[in-house]
Order: sequence, then C-alpha cells, then structure tokens
Amino acid sequence: MMDATKYAPGYYPAPAGYDSWVKKDHIETAPIFCSVDLRDGNQALIVPMSLEEKLEFFQLLVKIGFKEIEVGFPAASETEYEFLRTLIEKDMIPEDVTLQVLTQCRDHIIRRTFEAVKGAPRAVIHFYNSTSVAQRQQVFHKSKEEIKQIAVEGAKLVKQLSGEYEGNFLFEYSPESFTGTEPDYALEVCNAVLDVMQPTPDRPMIINLPVTVEMSMPHVYASQIEYCSKHLKYRDSVILSTHPHNDRGTGVACAELAVLAGAQRIECCLFGNGERTGNVDAVTLALNMYSHGVDPKLDFSDMPGICEVYERVTRMHIYERSPYAGQLVFAAFSGSHQDAIAKGMNYRKETGEHRWTCPYIPVDPHDLGRTYDADVIRINSQSGKGGIGFVLEQNYGYNLPPKMREALGYKVKSVSDHSHKELSTSEVCRIFETEYLNKSNPLDVVEAHFAQVNGITASVTLEMGGQRKEVTAVGNGRLDAVANAIQSATGMEFHLEQYSEHSLDGGSTSRAASYVGLVWGDGSMTWGAGTHTDIIVAGIRALVSAINNK
Repeated sequence: MMDATKYAPGYYPAPAGYDSWVKKDHIETAPIFCSVDLRDGNQALIVPMSLEEKLEFFQLLVKIGFKEIEVGFPAASETEYEFLRTLIEKDMIPEDVTLQVLTQCRDHIIRRTFEAVKGAPRAVIHFYNSTSVAQRQQVFHKSKEEIKQIAVEGAKLVKQLSGEYEGNFLFEYSPESFTGTEPDYALEVCNAVLDVMQPTPDRPMIINLPVTVEMSMPHVYASQIEYCSKHLKYRDSVILSTHPHNDRGTGVACAELAVLAGAQRIECCLFGNGERTGNVDAVTLALNMYSHGVDPKLDFSDMPGICEVYERVTRMHIYERSPYAGQLVFAAFSGSHQDAIAKGMNYRKETGEHRWTCPYIPVDPHDLGRTYDADVIRINSQSGKGGIGFVLEQNYGYNLPPKMREALGYKVKSVSDHSHKELSTSEVCRIFETEYLNKSNPLDVVEAHFAQVNGITASVTLEMGGQRKEVTAVGNGRLDAVANAIQSATGMEFHLEQYSEHSLDGGSTSRAASYVGLVWGDGSMTWGAGTHTDIIVAGIRALVSAINNK
C-alpha cells in the first residue's frame, strides 16, 4: 500500500513577486548550450566510454556546434585525466570551443584539476559544493556559515592556482542541490564566491543554479532563478546558468522557464542522458526553440547519424518516441492523421509555402535528415486511404483517385490486420499492383484499332478463356468504344463511372498511368489501373483490370 503521508515538499520557494517571466510566451534568443555528456552523461553509463569513444563523442559534439563542452572530472579517474590531456596535447580543441572541467571545493582535487587542464587554450574551471538543507544536516553536519566557507576557500584556491598554471582560465561556481537550498542562502553563498573572484564584463563568471534533483513544479524553479538573477552581485559580469535534471519528468520545462526568468546558459546532454532520470535533453530544448523560429546554433540536420554514434558509444537506446529523434516521432498510423498530413504536404507543394504549417508534424522531418516515405506515413491496420495513397504517390508516382484509394485502403488494412504487422511501402505497392494493375485474366484486349466513323468506331480483338473474338462498337471516345465492344461481346453490364490519367515518369518515353472505376448493374463498383507508354493502351488496360476485378 502506498503511503503519501511520508512525503512533503522539500523545496524553498522564492519570495513573492519574482514572476515577471509569466508575461513571456516564448524564448526569443537561444541561450548558450554547454554539453555535459562527457562528464555528467558519461558517469551515468553502465559502462563508461573508453578513451577512443570519448574522443569520437567529443568530435560529434563539436560537429553539432557546441561551443562549451564539459569534458570530465579529471581528478576522478585516470581515463578522465588522460582524455583531457589527449585533447590538449594533440591540439584537438577547435579555436572557438571552450573546455570545461569539474572539481569539488576540496584542496587536493582542485590542484589535480589544474594539473590536468594546464596548457588548455581556453578552459572553464567549474567548482562546486552542496548547499541544501538535507546535505548540510545529513551528509556534512555543518552550519550555513561553515558550508559557505567551503565555497569561499575553494574560490580562493581556484583564483590562486589560475595565476600559477599555464592556460586561459574562466570560472564557474555551482551551489549543488540548489533546489533544496533556501534561495536567500544560495544567493548569499554565490555572492560570497563572486566577491572572491571579482568578475568583470570582459571576463565574466558563470553562476550555475542546478536542478540537482527536481523537487518542485517548474514555475517554482523559474521564480527562484528570477530572484537570484535580480540579486546577484556583479550581474553584468555574471552568466547565469542552469543545469536541470529530470526527476519529475519536467526538466525541459524547468530549463525553458529558467531562460524566460533570466538564465543565459543551459548545461545539458544529448537525448537526456544522465544520472537517475537523466539531465535535461539538449535535442528537445534546441529543437523546441527551432520549431518557434529561433536558431539554437546547434545542427541536428543529420539526426540519424547523431543517433547512431550516440547509441554505439554510450550503449544506450534512444526511446522510439523521444521528441524529434525517436524512430516513431514523425510516424502517423492513424488514417485521419495520415490524410491530414498528406493534404498538408500537397498544400505546401502547391502553394510554395515557406513557413512550416503541416498538421501533426511540428518540424519538417527533412530538416533533421529524416524522410517522409520512411518516417512519416506508416502503414498498418489503423491506416487510411490518405496515407496509403500518399506513400504510393511519393515513392512510386501513382496518384489514385480518392475512391480508389479508399478501396485499396481496405485491402491494405486487411493484409496488415491478418499478418499483425506494419507494412513497408514496397509491400503496399505490391498489393496495389497485384490487385489492380494491368490484370489480363480472364479477359484481355489483345488489339484495338480506331476510326472516326459515327463518333469513334473501335475494332477490338478480345481473348477470354483461350478463345479470341473480334468485335466492333461505337462510342463517344476510344475508351467508351472499347467498353461498348466488350459489353456487346460478353453481355456484361457496367457503366464507366470514373477515369483519370497522369504521367508516371519524366521524359519523352515516359509511361502513363490510368485509373478506371466501373459501376455494375447490381450497384457494385470495381477499380482497375493500367500503365503503358501509350496513354490509350494504358486506359484500355485500366478498363480491363476493372472488369477482371468483378
């Protein structure tokens, strides 16, 4: 039996009145994105990445466009230390990329960190200590003043060593477990650190207020951020950063609202990797902004390639419905959704609309290296005529009349339903061609000649059951004359209800595709399709196919 009485909110809201962020309805400019995949993400893996895998991942992050990359906790392990030294000594750091390294506010760890980072062209020394009520009481058994002094002494040593070691150093401080810390006390500690570091506008310092553990709804965090933003010393010399985790499943919302509230930077991981439920997802954050017309300065145009490297080197799996990146996020199985998407795609093509407004799909899959045929319209027993017609047209050029699409849809759904599986585009095409295209049994038109006598006179050679028969008939057009000839010879009763045609291929030798719908004496309707380089022959083949489907 679950017992909710053992739980109570463990956070400390900001004072009232720090909610101007509520009046903003979207992010206007992208924040600085700092990847912590190689540190926070890596330490959360069941099998941490090897040196070679970390190097490959680093190169991926650079390719995506991250300009700040936290590469590790070099004092924590030999692999972390060796990785950092490899990047520096082999000159693998692009000029516009800043490395970041993490250290606790402990003397020997800070010194080891400077040993690891010496010679870096540009590096952020990120030092931290935990400030929350729970950590003060249960882990450190220290007072507020004693905890603040740990941060101040760490800052003094970092500043001292930055003058003794070779390198171009910037600084970041985090009151870890900020969300479980009283906001006024967290602010007091951060300001004490700033007094030591003395940042300037041309050499600003990062103050990072992490959601080490999600404890509140996102709006509470946003107000805490706004409160601190308005009371930090040296505010014009501070880059206010956030580092959300996802314990309550609202990490993305925390990050977005924090930016509205004054945060200028976000520490994040690809696909939300990280300890417990993970860090905030860099992909979702960036592409949420992109979908609102804001350039995140990160390039996810080769999402399949990014996913492949990520899954291989981390041995993690990207959930199929992970926003923007999952295999199924652009997939539509529902018939009504497929129909709306197909119409939206056609509208965009016909009108030349630049702005993306397609129903059900928030961003153009092509922007992320995905394709409409493989990723958007997926065919199973729930699919409809719109989606089925769409995949035929996109992949094979067949543009079926709406009622014919409906008839094909029932056949395709029946196959999927009975086989209990999704159908590929090639399987859909095979069903169409088997059921409707160029069917010449039991009836076939072997030959047809036309003369303009009494309208159009057709001399037709039919073959049925191995027997040939020649018949002549008149019609108001070639196809009508052939239809009348077949009815005269066979005694069949049908009416040519619908006919359409289009070019199937490009060029002077292109094939034509024709579609015929027949209504029979008993009220039933059958469909047929025909293809040929001669449009008349294609129409006759479609007519014969429709007859053979009775």
